[in-house]
Amino acid sequence: MLIPSSSFSTVPVAGMLRNLFVLRLFAVGGQLLALAVAEFGLHIALPLPAMLSVVVGLAMLNAVTWLRLRQASPVTALEFFVQLVADMATLTLLLYFSGGASNPFVSLYLIPIIIAATTLPATYVWMMTLLSVLAYSVLTQLFVPLSLPPGAVEFSLHLVGMWLNFIVSAVLIAFFIGKMAASIRARDQELASIRERALADEQVLALGNLAAGAAHELSTPLATMSVITEELQFECKDDEVKQDALLILRNQIAACKSILTRLTQVNQQGRVDAGMQVQLDTWLTALISQWQLMRPQVQVTTRVIGKHTVPVVLNDTSLNQAILSLCNNAADADNGQVEIELDWDAAYVQIAVLDRGAGFANPAQASKIFFTTKQAQGGFGVGLYLANATIERHGGSVALLAREGGGAKVIVRLPIMGGEI
Repeated sequence: MLIPSSSFSTVPVAGMLRNLFVLRLFAVGGQLLALAVAEFGLHIALPLPAMLSVVVGLAMLNAVTWLRLRQASPVTALEFFVQLVADMATLTLLLYFSGGASNPFVSLYLIPIIIAATTLPATYVWMMTLLSVLAYSVLTQLFVPLSLPPGAVEFSLHLVGMWLNFIVSAVLIAFFIGKMAASIRARDQELASIRERALADEQVLALGNLAAGAAHELSTPLATMSVITEELQFECKDDEVKQDALLILRNQIAACKSILTRLTQVNQQGRVDAGMQVQLDTWLTALISQWQLMRPQVQVTTRVIGKHTVPVVLNDTSLNQAILSLCNNAADADNGQVEIELDWDAAYVQIAVLDRGAGFANPAQASKIFFTTKQAQGGFGVGLYLANATIERHGGSVALLAREGGGAKVIVRLPIMGGEI
Protein backbone atom coordinates (compact mmCIF):
# COMPACT_ATOMS: atom_id res chain seq x y z
CA MET A 1 0.00 0.00 0.00
CA LEU A 2 1.35 3.40 -0.97
CA ILE A 3 1.75 5.92 1.82
CA PRO A 4 0.87 9.50 0.80
CA SER A 5 3.49 12.17 1.30
CA SER A 6 1.29 13.86 3.91
CA SER A 7 1.77 10.80 6.09
CA PHE A 8 5.27 11.98 6.90
CA SER A 9 3.95 15.16 8.50
CA THR A 10 5.36 16.04 11.90
CA VAL A 11 2.18 17.78 13.08
CA PRO A 12 0.52 16.95 15.41
CA VAL A 13 2.30 13.65 16.18
CA ALA A 14 5.46 15.40 17.36
CA GLY A 15 4.00 16.06 20.80
CA MET A 16 1.96 12.85 21.02
CA LEU A 17 4.95 10.51 21.18
CA ARG A 18 5.89 12.08 24.51
CA ASN A 19 2.33 11.46 25.72
CA LEU A 20 2.58 7.85 24.54
CA PHE A 21 5.84 7.47 26.47
CA VAL A 22 4.15 8.68 29.66
CA LEU A 23 1.19 6.39 29.05
CA ARG A 24 3.49 3.39 28.70
CA LEU A 25 5.03 4.11 32.08
CA PHE A 26 1.61 3.75 33.68
CA ALA A 27 0.83 0.72 31.46
CA VAL A 28 3.95 -1.15 32.62
CA GLY A 29 3.16 -0.41 36.25
CA GLY A 30 -0.49 -1.37 35.80
CA GLN A 31 0.37 -4.63 34.05
CA LEU A 32 2.79 -5.67 36.79
CA LEU A 33 0.15 -4.85 39.41
CA ALA A 34 -2.52 -6.81 37.51
CA LEU A 35 -0.26 -9.87 37.24
CA ALA A 36 0.51 -9.73 40.94
CA VAL A 37 -3.17 -9.45 41.91
CA ALA A 38 -4.23 -12.26 39.54
CA GLU A 39 -1.46 -14.62 40.69
CA PHE A 40 -1.32 -13.97 44.43
CA GLY A 41 -4.69 -12.35 45.20
CA LEU A 42 -7.11 -14.24 42.96
CA HIS A 43 -4.95 -17.37 42.61
CA ILE A 44 -5.39 -17.49 38.85
CA ALA A 45 -2.78 -19.68 37.19
CA LEU A 46 -0.96 -17.58 34.59
CA PRO A 47 2.18 -18.22 32.50
CA LEU A 48 4.07 -15.60 34.50
CA PRO A 49 7.52 -16.01 32.86
CA ALA A 50 6.09 -15.46 29.37
CA MET A 51 3.87 -12.54 30.41
CA LEU A 52 6.63 -10.89 32.43
CA SER A 53 8.87 -11.14 29.36
CA VAL A 54 6.26 -9.25 27.35
CA VAL A 55 6.04 -6.52 30.02
CA VAL A 56 9.84 -6.24 30.16
CA GLY A 57 9.88 -5.93 26.37
CA LEU A 58 7.39 -3.07 26.58
CA ALA A 59 9.56 -1.36 29.21
CA MET A 60 12.62 -1.72 26.96
CA LEU A 61 10.65 -0.22 24.06
CA ASN A 62 9.77 2.73 26.27
CA ALA A 63 13.44 3.18 27.15
CA VAL A 64 14.26 3.36 23.44
CA THR A 65 11.42 5.86 23.02
CA TRP A 66 12.91 8.01 25.79
CA LEU A 67 16.24 8.08 23.94
CA ARG A 68 14.39 8.98 20.74
CA LEU A 69 12.66 11.90 22.43
CA ARG A 70 16.04 13.37 23.35
CA GLN A 71 16.98 13.68 19.67
CA ALA A 72 16.34 16.90 17.77
CA SER A 73 14.95 15.31 14.61
CA PRO A 74 11.14 15.57 14.30
CA VAL A 75 8.82 12.61 14.81
CA THR A 76 7.08 11.50 11.62
CA ALA A 77 3.63 9.97 11.27
CA LEU A 78 5.17 6.68 10.11
CA GLU A 79 7.33 6.46 13.22
CA PHE A 80 4.37 7.14 15.50
CA PHE A 81 2.34 4.49 13.67
CA VAL A 82 5.09 1.91 14.24
CA GLN A 83 5.05 2.77 17.94
CA LEU A 84 1.29 2.17 18.08
CA VAL A 85 1.67 -1.16 16.27
CA ALA A 86 4.25 -2.22 18.87
CA ASP A 87 1.77 -1.36 21.64
CA MET A 88 -0.95 -3.35 19.91
CA ALA A 89 1.39 -6.34 19.50
CA THR A 90 2.22 -6.21 23.21
CA LEU A 91 -1.49 -6.18 24.09
CA THR A 92 -2.07 -9.12 21.73
CA LEU A 93 0.63 -11.21 23.41
CA LEU A 94 -0.70 -10.46 26.91
CA LEU A 95 -4.23 -11.36 25.83
CA TYR A 96 -2.96 -14.55 24.17
CA PHE A 97 -1.50 -15.76 27.49
CA SER A 98 -4.62 -14.76 29.48
CA GLY A 99 -7.69 -16.18 27.77
CA GLY A 100 -7.64 -14.52 24.35
CA ALA A 101 -10.88 -12.87 23.20
CA SER A 102 -12.65 -13.99 26.38
CA ASN A 103 -10.46 -11.65 28.41
CA PRO A 104 -12.56 -8.57 29.37
CA PHE A 105 -9.60 -6.30 28.52
CA VAL A 106 -9.83 -7.21 24.82
CA SER A 107 -11.68 -3.97 24.12
CA LEU A 108 -8.40 -2.13 24.78
CA TYR A 109 -7.81 -2.69 21.06
CA LEU A 110 -9.97 0.40 20.57
CA ILE A 111 -7.37 2.64 22.23
CA PRO A 112 -4.72 2.45 19.45
CA ILE A 113 -7.46 3.02 16.88
CA ILE A 114 -8.70 6.13 18.71
CA ILE A 115 -5.16 7.47 19.06
CA ALA A 116 -4.45 6.85 15.38
CA ALA A 117 -7.73 8.48 14.33
CA THR A 118 -6.90 11.67 16.23
CA THR A 119 -3.25 11.96 15.21
CA LEU A 120 -2.50 10.14 11.96
CA PRO A 121 -3.61 10.36 8.31
CA ALA A 122 -6.53 8.19 7.17
CA THR A 123 -4.28 5.58 5.56
CA TYR A 124 -2.63 4.73 8.87
CA VAL A 125 -5.97 4.76 10.69
CA TRP A 126 -7.41 2.09 8.41
CA MET A 127 -4.22 0.05 8.63
CA MET A 128 -4.42 0.16 12.43
CA THR A 129 -8.10 -0.83 12.31
CA LEU A 130 -7.35 -3.76 10.02
CA LEU A 131 -4.52 -5.00 12.25
CA SER A 132 -6.69 -4.72 15.37
CA VAL A 133 -9.56 -6.65 13.78
CA LEU A 134 -7.12 -9.30 12.59
CA ALA A 135 -5.54 -9.67 16.03
CA TYR A 136 -8.95 -9.87 17.73
CA SER A 137 -10.08 -12.52 15.25
CA VAL A 138 -6.95 -14.61 15.82
CA LEU A 139 -7.45 -14.46 19.59
CA THR A 140 -10.93 -15.99 19.25
CA GLN A 141 -9.29 -19.21 18.02
CA LEU A 142 -5.73 -19.16 19.32
CA PHE A 143 -5.01 -18.45 23.02
CA VAL A 144 -3.93 -19.98 26.31
CA PRO A 145 -7.09 -20.73 28.36
CA LEU A 146 -7.41 -19.32 31.87
CA SER A 147 -7.90 -21.68 34.78
CA LEU A 148 -10.76 -20.06 36.72
CA PRO A 149 -13.09 -21.37 39.42
CA PRO A 150 -16.37 -22.54 37.83
CA GLY A 151 -19.82 -21.00 38.22
CA ALA A 152 -20.67 -17.73 39.92
CA VAL A 153 -17.11 -16.95 40.92
CA GLU A 154 -15.96 -17.09 37.33
CA PHE A 155 -18.76 -14.77 36.24
CA SER A 156 -18.02 -12.35 39.06
CA LEU A 157 -14.37 -12.19 38.08
CA HIS A 158 -15.39 -11.49 34.49
CA LEU A 159 -17.66 -8.64 35.62
CA VAL A 160 -14.86 -7.18 37.73
CA GLY A 161 -12.58 -7.39 34.72
CA MET A 162 -15.14 -5.63 32.52
CA TRP A 163 -15.50 -2.89 35.16
CA LEU A 164 -11.74 -2.36 35.36
CA ASN A 165 -11.51 -2.40 31.58
CA PHE A 166 -14.13 0.33 31.31
CA ILE A 167 -12.28 2.51 33.82
CA VAL A 168 -8.95 2.04 32.07
CA SER A 169 -10.45 2.69 28.64
CA ALA A 170 -12.28 5.81 29.81
CA VAL A 171 -9.14 7.24 31.44
CA LEU A 172 -6.98 6.54 28.39
CA ILE A 173 -9.49 8.01 25.97
CA ALA A 174 -9.92 11.13 28.10
CA PHE A 175 -6.13 11.48 28.42
CA PHE A 176 -5.33 11.24 24.73
CA ILE A 177 -8.37 13.13 23.44
CA GLY A 178 -7.68 15.93 25.93
CA LYS A 179 -4.01 16.09 24.99
CA MET A 180 -4.88 16.02 21.32
CA ALA A 181 -7.44 18.80 21.68
CA ALA A 182 -4.88 20.93 23.55
CA SER A 183 -2.30 20.25 20.84
CA ILE A 184 -4.74 21.27 18.11
CA ARG A 185 -5.70 24.45 19.97
CA ALA A 186 -2.04 25.37 20.43
CA ARG A 187 -1.37 24.70 16.74
CA ASP A 188 -4.36 26.81 15.68
CA GLN A 189 -3.18 29.67 17.88
CA GLU A 190 0.31 29.45 16.40
CA LEU A 191 -1.09 29.39 12.85
CA ALA A 192 -3.29 32.40 13.63
CA SER A 193 -0.27 34.24 15.00
CA ILE A 194 1.76 33.36 11.90
CA ARG A 195 -1.06 34.59 9.64
CA GLU A 196 -1.26 37.87 11.56
CA ARG A 197 2.50 38.37 11.30
CA ALA A 198 2.42 37.56 7.58
CA LEU A 199 -0.40 40.08 7.05
CA ALA A 200 1.52 42.70 9.02
CA ASP A 201 4.65 42.01 6.96
CA GLU A 202 2.66 42.40 3.75
CA GLN A 203 1.30 45.74 4.93
CA VAL A 204 4.75 46.94 5.95
CA LEU A 205 6.19 45.81 2.61
CA ALA A 206 3.44 47.61 0.72
CA LEU A 207 4.11 50.79 2.68
CA GLY A 208 7.85 50.39 2.09
CA ASN A 209 7.35 50.10 -1.65
CA LEU A 210 5.05 53.11 -1.57
CA ALA A 211 7.66 55.10 0.36
CA ALA A 212 10.40 54.12 -2.10
CA GLY A 213 8.25 55.23 -5.02
CA ALA A 214 7.41 58.50 -3.27
CA ALA A 215 11.13 59.08 -2.65
CA HIS A 216 11.84 58.99 -6.38
CA GLU A 217 8.87 61.22 -7.20
CA LEU A 218 9.73 63.81 -4.52
CA SER A 219 13.38 64.17 -5.49
CA THR A 220 12.62 66.45 -8.45
CA PRO A 221 10.32 68.90 -6.55
CA LEU A 222 12.85 69.10 -3.72
CA ALA A 223 15.65 69.89 -6.15
CA THR A 224 13.52 72.65 -7.69
CA MET A 225 12.73 74.06 -4.24
CA SER A 226 16.42 74.03 -3.35
CA VAL A 227 17.36 76.01 -6.48
CA ILE A 228 14.59 78.56 -5.96
CA THR A 229 15.49 78.99 -2.28
CA GLU A 230 19.12 79.59 -3.20
CA GLU A 231 18.06 82.24 -5.74
CA LEU A 232 15.81 83.90 -3.17
CA GLN A 233 18.71 84.04 -0.73
CA PHE A 234 20.82 85.78 -3.33
CA GLU A 235 18.06 88.29 -4.12
CA CYS A 236 17.36 89.01 -0.43
CA LYS A 237 20.96 89.12 0.75
CA ASP A 238 20.40 92.48 2.44
CA ASP A 239 17.32 91.33 4.42
CA GLU A 240 18.55 89.43 7.50
CA VAL A 241 15.06 88.29 8.55
CA LYS A 242 14.36 86.71 5.18
CA GLN A 243 17.89 85.27 5.08
CA ASP A 244 17.31 83.47 8.37
CA ALA A 245 13.95 82.13 7.23
CA LEU A 246 15.37 80.98 3.90
CA LEU A 247 18.30 79.32 5.66
CA ILE A 248 15.90 77.31 7.82
CA LEU A 249 13.96 76.38 4.70
CA ARG A 250 17.14 75.23 2.91
CA ASN A 251 18.14 73.13 5.92
CA GLN A 252 14.71 71.50 5.95
CA ILE A 253 14.97 70.74 2.23
CA ALA A 254 18.45 69.24 2.77
CA ALA A 255 17.11 67.10 5.60
CA CYS A 256 14.28 65.87 3.36
CA LYS A 257 16.80 64.99 0.65
CA SER A 258 18.87 63.05 3.17
CA ILE A 259 15.81 61.07 4.30
CA LEU A 260 14.81 60.29 0.72
CA THR A 261 18.37 59.18 -0.06
CA ARG A 262 18.30 56.72 2.84
CA LEU A 263 14.92 55.41 1.73
CA THR A 264 16.23 54.80 -1.79
CA GLN A 265 19.37 53.06 -0.50
CA VAL A 266 17.37 50.77 1.76
CA ASN A 267 15.02 49.86 -1.06
CA GLN A 268 17.94 49.08 -3.41
CA GLN A 269 19.58 46.87 -0.79
CA GLY A 270 16.31 45.03 -0.22
CA ARG A 271 16.79 45.08 3.55
CA VAL A 272 17.50 47.37 6.46
CA ASP A 273 21.10 47.57 7.58
CA ALA A 274 21.74 45.38 10.61
CA GLY A 275 23.25 48.33 12.46
CA MET A 276 25.91 48.50 15.16
CA GLN A 277 25.89 48.22 18.93
CA VAL A 278 26.28 51.53 20.73
CA GLN A 279 25.86 52.78 24.28
CA LEU A 280 22.40 54.01 25.11
CA ASP A 281 23.36 57.57 26.06
CA THR A 282 25.46 58.04 22.91
CA TRP A 283 22.71 56.62 20.73
CA LEU A 284 19.99 58.80 22.25
CA THR A 285 22.07 61.99 22.08
CA ALA A 286 22.79 61.45 18.37
CA LEU A 287 19.16 60.57 17.69
CA ILE A 288 17.81 63.69 19.40
CA SER A 289 20.38 65.85 17.64
CA GLN A 290 19.28 64.45 14.29
CA TRP A 291 15.65 65.05 15.23
CA GLN A 292 16.31 68.65 16.31
CA LEU A 293 17.63 69.42 12.82
CA MET A 294 14.24 68.41 11.47
CA ARG A 295 12.20 69.93 14.31
CA PRO A 296 14.26 72.84 15.70
CA GLN A 297 11.19 74.33 17.38
CA VAL A 298 10.64 71.26 19.57
CA GLN A 299 11.67 71.56 23.21
CA VAL A 300 12.99 68.21 24.48
CA THR A 301 13.51 67.32 28.13
CA THR A 302 15.51 64.14 28.79
CA ARG A 303 15.63 62.35 32.14
CA VAL A 304 17.88 59.36 32.83
CA ILE A 305 16.47 57.13 35.57
CA GLY A 306 18.81 54.14 35.22
CA LYS A 307 21.68 54.17 37.70
CA HIS A 308 23.75 51.11 36.73
CA THR A 309 26.24 50.71 33.89
CA VAL A 310 24.95 52.26 30.69
CA PRO A 311 23.65 49.41 28.51
CA VAL A 312 24.17 48.75 24.82
CA VAL A 313 21.46 48.94 22.18
CA LEU A 314 21.28 48.38 18.43
CA ASN A 315 21.85 51.46 16.28
CA ASP A 316 19.56 50.44 13.45
CA THR A 317 18.15 52.76 10.79
CA SER A 318 14.60 51.40 10.94
CA LEU A 319 14.63 51.34 14.74
CA ASN A 320 15.84 54.94 14.90
CA GLN A 321 13.07 56.00 12.54
CA ALA A 322 10.51 54.22 14.73
CA ILE A 323 11.62 56.17 17.82
CA LEU A 324 11.62 59.43 15.85
CA SER A 325 8.06 58.73 14.67
CA LEU A 326 6.91 58.38 18.27
CA CYS A 327 8.72 61.61 19.17
CA ASN A 328 7.07 63.40 16.25
CA ASN A 329 3.66 62.21 17.39
CA ALA A 330 4.34 63.51 20.90
CA ALA A 331 5.55 66.86 19.57
CA ASP A 332 2.49 67.26 17.36
CA ALA A 333 0.17 66.41 20.26
CA ASP A 334 1.77 68.86 22.73
CA ASN A 335 2.73 71.78 20.47
CA GLY A 336 6.43 70.99 20.51
CA GLN A 337 6.85 69.92 24.15
CA VAL A 338 8.34 66.43 24.51
CA GLU A 339 9.76 64.60 27.52
CA ILE A 340 11.89 61.47 27.26
CA GLU A 341 12.69 59.16 30.17
CA LEU A 342 15.32 56.42 30.05
CA ASP A 343 15.49 53.45 32.36
CA TRP A 344 16.91 49.93 32.12
CA ASP A 345 17.33 46.65 33.93
CA ALA A 346 19.43 43.56 33.28
CA ALA A 347 17.56 42.60 30.11
CA TYR A 348 15.67 45.58 28.69
CA VAL A 349 15.97 49.29 27.99
CA GLN A 350 12.84 51.33 28.57
CA ILE A 351 12.29 54.55 26.63
CA ALA A 352 9.25 56.59 27.64
CA VAL A 353 8.02 59.41 25.37
CA LEU A 354 5.62 61.73 27.20
CA ASP A 355 3.42 64.63 26.18
CA ARG A 356 0.52 66.66 27.55
CA GLY A 357 -1.73 66.30 24.53
CA ALA A 358 -5.18 64.74 24.23
CA GLY A 359 -3.89 61.21 24.87
CA PHE A 360 -5.20 57.96 23.38
CA ALA A 361 -8.92 57.29 23.34
CA ASN A 362 -8.39 53.62 22.44
CA PRO A 363 -4.77 52.47 22.92
CA ALA A 364 -5.63 48.90 21.88
CA GLN A 365 -5.97 50.05 18.26
CA ALA A 366 -2.39 51.29 18.10
CA SER A 367 -1.18 48.11 16.41
CA LYS A 368 -3.74 48.52 13.63
CA ILE A 369 -2.85 50.25 10.43
CA PHE A 370 -4.08 53.82 9.87
CA PHE A 371 -4.87 54.42 13.57
CA THR A 372 -4.34 58.10 14.36
CA THR A 373 -5.38 60.70 16.91
CA LYS A 374 -4.49 63.56 14.54
CA GLN A 375 -7.34 63.49 12.04
CA ALA A 376 -7.72 67.28 12.28
CA GLN A 377 -4.03 67.76 11.40
CA GLY A 378 -4.26 65.37 8.45
CA GLY A 379 -2.59 62.43 10.16
CA PHE A 380 -2.78 59.04 8.44
CA GLY A 381 -1.68 56.75 11.29
CA VAL A 382 1.08 55.11 9.24
CA GLY A 383 3.92 56.28 11.50
CA LEU A 384 2.54 54.71 14.67
CA TYR A 385 1.79 51.43 12.90
CA LEU A 386 5.25 51.18 11.34
CA ALA A 387 6.94 52.15 14.61
CA ASN A 388 5.06 49.41 16.46
CA ALA A 389 5.86 46.80 13.78
CA THR A 390 9.55 47.77 13.66
CA ILE A 391 10.04 47.67 17.43
CA GLU A 392 8.33 44.29 17.68
CA ARG A 393 10.57 42.96 14.88
CA HIS A 394 13.59 43.92 16.99
CA GLY A 395 12.27 41.93 19.95
CA GLY A 396 10.76 44.91 21.74
CA SER A 397 7.28 46.10 22.62
CA VAL A 398 5.24 49.31 22.64
CA ALA A 399 2.72 50.27 25.31
CA LEU A 400 0.38 53.24 25.03
CA LEU A 401 -0.69 54.58 28.42
CA ALA A 402 -2.55 57.55 29.80
CA ARG A 403 -0.22 59.96 31.55
CA GLU A 404 -1.06 61.05 35.05
CA GLY A 405 -2.34 64.61 34.91
CA GLY A 406 -3.33 64.32 31.25
CA GLY A 407 -1.57 63.42 28.05
CA ALA A 408 0.01 60.28 26.69
CA LYS A 409 2.91 58.09 27.73
CA VAL A 410 4.40 55.77 25.11
CA ILE A 411 6.74 53.17 26.60
CA VAL A 412 9.18 51.35 24.32
CA ARG A 413 11.05 48.31 25.68
CA LEU A 414 14.06 47.06 23.71
CA PRO A 415 16.41 44.17 24.50
CA ILE A 416 19.89 45.04 25.75
CA MET A 417 22.50 43.78 23.30
CA GLY A 418 25.36 43.32 25.74
CA GLY A 419 27.53 44.94 28.38
CA GLU A 420 29.56 48.10 28.29
CA ILE A 421 31.63 48.68 25.14
